[in-house]
Amino acid sequence: MNYNHLRYFWEVARDGNLTRTAARLNLSQSALSVQIRKLEDRLGQPVFERRNRQLHLTEAGRITLDYAETIFGAGQELIATLRQTGHAQQVLRVGALATLSRNFQIEFLRPLLGQPQIELVLRSGTSIELLQGLEALSLDVVLTNVAPSADALTSFIVHPVAQQPVSVIGTPARIEAADSLAALLSANPIIVPTLESPVRAGFDALCARLSIRPVLAAEVDDMAMMRLLAREDIGLAVLPPIVVKNELESGLLQEAAHSVGLTEHFHAVTAKRRFPNPLLAQLFDRAL
Repeated sequence: MNYNHLRYFWEVARDGNLTRTAARLNLSQSALSVQIRKLEDRLGQPVFERRNRQLHLTEAGRITLDYAETIFGAGQELIATLRQTGHAQQVLRVGALATLSRNFQIEFLRPLLGQPQIELVLRSGTSIELLQGLEALSLDVVLTNVAPSADALTSFIVHPVAQQPVSVIGTPARIEAADSLAALLSANPIIVPTLESPVRAGFDALCARLSIRPVLAAEVDDMAMMRLLAREDIGLAVLPPIVVKNELESGLLQEAAHSVGLTEHFHAVTAKRRFPNPLLAQLFDRAL
């Protein structure tokens, strides 16, 4: 195997365009095509097929790309690890679900905040985007409240790092007006997570047990938006108190005394690596 040929294939496969890759690598298209053909000769299989003037991976090409990602991803990880250990400045690249509580993120990262020799790179996105970042080694850890499904093909490790009780939270006028949980939920519009949230499933089951049908003011997938809606007093919010920590401390919002018996779980997801980022140990040691 000539790994130069494999790398040229990898570059083209990631760009999806021979012309663009050739320009980026400062090569002629013909020279790049020759490298790809040499790889195909060695593999005994075509790795690309052309349809409507577009390059598409063949089945053999998809398999080859998986191996190439592993090979060159490991090389990038090696360089990043050795550069990190060779310099005083350490970097931790953290991805967080865009809808995740900012207060939880701050609490999780607190052991590293303000340390002069540590740089935090923080990114937010969807679960798919963030997990792809883990696989591509552009992220060290992903914070989420929805653990990814595990199967034989994934290399993710899910670390439980926190759990927060879920409460009914609203303005003092709303909270103090009812003497029972059923009365509270029946008398006020409710701000709830969307159906994808485990908390929402638990809340719906609670309402069924109490034989009530609450009026929903909003279904929200973003904790920050739930916090703002509760502050605007459009209804009671069902969420962990950590999300509205500042509002509770100031008295702007209040937590109902009635327990709803629900818990939200927070996870840190990493990928299996030979050289995990050593900064993660400080965070996991402080977790659950």
